[in-house]
Amino acid sequence: MIKKPSKRRSAADQDKIIVEALRGVGKPVSAYELIEQVRAKGVSAPPTVYRALQRLIDDGLAHRLESLNAFVACDHPHHSGKAVFAICNSCGTVKEFDSPAAVKSLQTWAGKNDFNIRSMTMEIRGRCGDCTAGHD
Repeated sequence: MIKKPSKRRSAADQDKIIVEALRGVGKPVSAYELIEQVRAKGVSAPPTVYRALQRLIDDGLAHRLESLNAFVACDHPHHSGKAVFAICNSCGTVKEFDSPAAVKSLQTWAGKNDFNIRSMTMEIRGRCGDCTAGHD
């Protein structure tokens, strides 16, 4: 009996396709928007995309923005599960930045309150400089 070659991609290959698409889009996208971006590369099943996104989040290569129900590629992969985002309510721009002081403050609080942090994503909402300058 001749074994047919598998057309399945490895998890690592799927992750690479997904993270490249996230970086290419350059803005927060839903999982279904992401599927549209990668469909031409043969990745179209929602469970496959969600599993890849979870692996990328676990590896510190992507983040889920809860308030937008969207995903973004990580701009600072060295912070291992701790991210801060500024989200403009007017234009939708999302900027990732480091805030060691804010992270440390929350870690200190968690330690004093016997709370074990698994991950930390902070989202601040407001208006970006471009939107503020254009309307004030």
